[in-house]
Amino acid sequence: MEPAAEAGADPAGYGRAGFHNMPRGAWAWSLFQGGRDPYVILITIYIFAPYFTTAVVGDPVKGQAMIAMVSTLNSLFIALTAPFLGAAIDRYGARKPLMLGIVAAMAPMIWALWFAKPGGEGLPIVATLWLFGLIGVLFAYCEVVHNAMLMDAAGPRHAPQASGLALSAGNFFSVITLTVCLLAFALPGNPATAGWPLVPDKPLFGLDPAQAEPSRIVAPIAASLLLLLSIPLFLFTPDAPRTGLRFVTALKQGVAYLTETVRTLTTEKDAAIYLGARMLFNDGMTALLIFGGIYAAGVMHWGVLELLAYGILLSIFAVIGGFFAATLDNWVGPRNAVRVEIAGALVCLGAQLGMAHDRILFFWAHDPATHAPLWNGPIFKTLPELIYLVIGFGVAIFVTAQYASSRTLLTRLVPPRKLPAFFGLYALSGTVTVWVGSLLVGVFTAITHSQRGGFIPIAGLLLLGLIGMFFVKGGGRRTA
Repeated sequence: MEPAAEAGADPAGYGRAGFHNMPRGAWAWSLFQGGRDPYVILITIYIFAPYFTTAVVGDPVKGQAMIAMVSTLNSLFIALTAPFLGAAIDRYGARKPLMLGIVAAMAPMIWALWFAKPGGEGLPIVATLWLFGLIGVLFAYCEVVHNAMLMDAAGPRHAPQASGLALSAGNFFSVITLTVCLLAFALPGNPATAGWPLVPDKPLFGLDPAQAEPSRIVAPIAASLLLLLSIPLFLFTPDAPRTGLRFVTALKQGVAYLTETVRTLTTEKDAAIYLGARMLFNDGMTALLIFGGIYAAGVMHWGVLELLAYGILLSIFAVIGGFFAATLDNWVGPRNAVRVEIAGALVCLGAQLGMAHDRILFFWAHDPATHAPLWNGPIFKTLPELIYLVIGFGVAIFVTAQYASSRTLLTRLVPPRKLPAFFGLYALSGTVTVWVGSLLVGVFTAITHSQRGGFIPIAGLLLLGLIGMFFVKGGGRRTA
């Protein structure tokens, strides 16, 4: 594009907007996701969920199926309620009071997961599954409210930067917490790390590995981080003015408003096509996140030490993914950015399906007993492990970037006055069929008796969503 044409296509300077002049409220908005997302990284992906399936349930395949069932049920509930929440927010006006209630309810529930002990002692398995489900619902509500605050916090000019920075902040703080857990709780007591700097002889605070306390400690950590990093949001991020309606009244009016918003999909055709495509590829992305750590634990035979290190490294690359999304949005527009990110995740997923602790990319067998370790460290000593790790880097970049670009794309397809209600529909598109992804993983896992077989439907969902994105016309760089 020639400079003159580019200037004409981007009069507001969206492509030139940077991080240095973002308003304080936008930084606080992004920082909140830094406190919220470690729950996903620590609990649902890398540490607690794999611990729950292998040590609490005692069977990775059975545990994966149980997590899939909980994800299916709470996704159905979210699909039935989140759109009404988004519409009610628009009628109520202020977002912060509802966000305060959500955070106050989530934090103690997350903390309570500490009591889920090996073998189902302490917090029973059924109670733990109930907590997973309830936290998942509140997390989805938190996301709806947080997304609805984006334009007030950053404005259209800085929305791509704030959205990408938020994803990067989430992964940055996840890296910090995972690193602390690795050095302070997982590595101490391992003979291979004896004498390493910064690694104590025993887990700090007297945590008992026999009771899996180095794995369970991530629950109090995630809860504390959520509370701490929510403070700047409440102090500095501007809130929409109250309309004067009580929330119950706003909820009732929101039902009618949501109905009207759904009708406007006939005029906002690009947004309708986009939300339909997102139902598919978001299902795949969500399932990939939910079961990523569980899959690695079972297929690669990794324990808590490997999963901590895996989570740290992937979270670092996920930070890169957030900045990659902001850059890609400005270069090619959020629509094309989403296409690139889905395709990248699909390629990486295909490669992961071809990996195992004794196999490389489907075709090459690798017997660890006949191959010398690549190094003398405590983890990632075989070639399949290193290749799987590199593939995971790609997954982290593309999945994180997709979440940031998807949020930005909606702000480019919908008039600003309709955004709160459309973010309710955005939540609906992310949840109304997300139970299908979890259900398919559970069904295919049960049918094939294989974790790898359970991941095949994820590839299909990503492919169908990518095809749908080619029917979206708006959201390019020219339409910024």
